[in-house]
Amino acid sequence: MNSTSKTRRGSRLRVAAGLAGALLITACASTPPAPTAQLQAAQQAIANAEKMDAGRHAAVELGEARTKLAAADAAVREEKMDGAARLADESRVAAELAASKTATVKATAVNDEMKSSTGTLIDEMQRATGDSK
Repeated sequence: MNSTSKTRRGSRLRVAAGLAGALLITACASTPPAPTAQLQAAQQAIANAEKMDAGRHAAVELGEARTKLAAADAAVREEKMDGAARLADESRVAAELAASKTATVKATAVNDEMKSSTGTLIDEMQRATGDSK
């Protein structure tokens, strides 16, 4: 190799390295996409909790889910996508907790009613047969 080709080759390598560095910086500096799937999952979880009447049985958790979803939306507007994704996930979890607590409260109420009804039936059967305990 002569000195001219070595110089050209070195210049090309420096230009290529510079371009690669610029592309890397640009890729790192670009805003990641909005966490659309997480936001939709949170919205759906809140809607499901509301249908179950979580506002009545788990108002604190449902309120937290709504607050976190609003914060996630704000983070998207501020282009803080990682924070938005985290907040959306936290919103979904809070809404799912509200739905679970609501389901538990309702199931407990049904169970208590069944126990009461069973007790009443037993009392009536004992009166009808004359048995007493």
